[in-house]
Amino acid sequence: MLGLHNYQDGAYAEDLANYHERSHADDWFGTEAMDVLVGWTKNLCSSKDLPGCSVLDIGTGSGRLLQQLAKQGFSDLTGIDYSEAAIELARNLAIRDGFEHINFLVDDVLESKLERRFELVMDEGTLDAIGLHPDGPVKRMMYWQSVASLVSPGGILVITSCSRTKDELVQEVENFNQRKLGTTLSEGALASDVVVFKYLDHVQAYPNVDGVCIATVAFLHT
Repeated sequence: MLGLHNYQDGAYAEDLANYHERSHADDWFGTEAMDVLVGWTKNLCSSKDLPGCSVLDIGTGSGRLLQQLAKQGFSDLTGIDYSEAAIELARNLAIRDGFEHINFLVDDVLESKLERRFELVMDEGTLDAIGLHPDGPVKRMMYWQSVASLVSPGGILVITSCSRTKDELVQEVENFNQRKLGTTLSEGALASDVVVFKYLDHVQAYPNVDGVCIATVAFLHT
């Protein structure tokens, strides 16, 4: 059900009706785990000018991650979600919590209409949800193709998953790189021209979140 658009819309519509009372602590990703992710991400971007670093959150949901990144000094923040209810919820929560500057857009990462690239692209569970769709394997391949066009050269992609281990995510990226390489060579281009992702770092450990195993991996767009 988590992989279906109608289910996501319904879930966020319910949250939207009660957003004045809603706490971000209600999100599946616990407060302690979020603190680990955000602190680690800030350190990962230590060489960047944080206020000027463009950030995209794929499948932003309630927008909680972007709010937490804003508290760390990031200011060029954009969140996308294919659920209109999610985006309306995220906008309302951002206004309620004093983060009006965060930009939220209805956009499907698999068919993204965005016309810019970002230095930091975050995914907190969206790839997981895509994989739960009946056409999950095909849609996961579409995901990587789309994300490759959203991360700036030299930019960073950070994926957080509760259904894949760090090694499995690294292998999935390597599979994408190999598909990209094969396509490029068949078109007569040079292997050096292939746009690929390279493993950069990962979160070593998270606090226990209801027994869920969480993996967060960063990839450099080369």
